[in-house]
Amino acid sequence: MSLTTAATGRQVGYSTQQVRDLERLGVIPAAERAKNGYRRYRPHHVVALRAYRALAAAIGPVPARRLQPMLIHDPIGTAAERIDDLHVDLARSRGHLREALRGLDAVLADPAAVFDERDVMTIGELADALGVRTSALRHWEDEGLIAPDRSARSGARRYGARAVSEARIVAALRSGGYPLPPIALVLGQLRKDGMTDDTRALLEERLADLTRRSVALLEAAGYLHELLRDRAARQP
Repeated sequence: MSLTTAATGRQVGYSTQQVRDLERLGVIPAAERAKNGYRRYRPHHVVALRAYRALAAAIGPVPARRLQPMLIHDPIGTAAERIDDLHVDLARSRGHLREALRGLDAVLADPAAVFDERDVMTIGELADALGVRTSALRHWEDEGLIAPDRSARSGARRYGARAVSEARIVAALRSGGYPLPPIALVLGQLRKDGMTDDTRALLEERLADLTRRSVALLEAAGYLHELLRDRAARQP
């Protein structure tokens, strides 16, 4: 069975131009060409379009456009690993956000508490815990988002409980696409007024978004599985 560009688009709710654009970007395999030069699409093109649409809902159109060509052209084992990584990344982001909320609540519950030396983290340890580069932590410090102490002897940065909590908040919101100026306002409000309804609502909104993306990725997984299964069936 072959389909015109328009008929292919109708299968998934895309316009003719969108189908052509996605083909040009490598999101779907190249169409066959009839003798008159018109594109002819097959069922596996529809599968690829459905997989892309579901993937874009889960991780966003731009990341999906980067990833889908790899799922089409990489070895099937590698493509499957890339899909697994999406689930891992979402789970990691959710874990970081929950740690940010827990750490923040602990600091606000007793802001004057003296923490044991074992609670202090180095810049490398904190970067590893957050999954960011040490240069990101330095940049956040330069922007006034976090304020580590300095060792009197070596001058090395030392992150106590408050600095760690603030760094977790920055990391959680940055992973959700929030720019630095709004994050600075959130942290400034926390330092001045403590936890407010608006602040917790922002963090809870980020958590809800991660949940929505996880559910969308579960839906996308079915289409992506069909995409890989179709690839395997068509391989010689």
